[in-house]
Amino acid sequence: MYAITFESANAKAFCGGTSEAPHKQHDANEVDLVARLRAGDESAFREIVERYASKIFRVCFGILRHRDDADDIAQEVFAKVYFSIHGFGGRSSLYAWIYRIAVNECYGFLRKKRIKLVYSSDSPDDTRGTPLESIADVHPIHDQTAMQRNFINKLLARIPEDDRWLLISKEVEGFSLAELSEMTGLNEGTIKVRLFRIRQGLVAAAARLRSRRRSIAGKAMQPVAKT
Repeated sequence: MYAITFESANAKAFCGGTSEAPHKQHDANEVDLVARLRAGDESAFREIVERYASKIFRVCFGILRHRDDADDIAQEVFAKVYFSIHGFGGRSSLYAWIYRIAVNECYGFLRKKRIKLVYSSDSPDDTRGTPLESIADVHPIHDQTAMQRNFINKLLARIPEDDRWLLISKEVEGFSLAELSEMTGLNEGTIKVRLFRIRQGLVAAAARLRSRRRSIAGKAMQPVAKT
């Protein structure tokens, strides 16, 4: 399969937002590219990679905030494109289809990296500590913007992938309601209501997560009773 090389890119701060304008549904030769790839034409795959690689890398980097991870996931995205092109129904643009794969791959990667941090059970009576959830990251987060982005990504990782994709497509990638309607088959009114409910759900989830963190922090600060 074609070896993929990604251009370096200045990714936007959150979730891989790009500077591109909202996307038209179908490119002039997109149908031809898809047909050629389905027929096993390797040059069609090279054209698809060259056209979308830098955009997909920016999406991945914007979510993961780590270049090597973004490179790895972007490679996996285009591998999925190569092997799953027969599953592309043409209801959306090819880029929208690849973009959706990228978002789902990134959040699947974050879920796999989620670990349980448990205080060691060396307290009296083998009392177990309080479990803490965190995203394993060899690059610690220091600045407020990065902490906020990490918090939002944790929230987004908790919601169904269709809801997550819909929200990011509208708020970050800039797809219009009309484009989302054509991609999903839902009418614009339904999409508006669904987006509202998704946002409300995230607000409620954020409140619960903050409350849980405060509770865990409070327990962690309590002195251990001596026996």
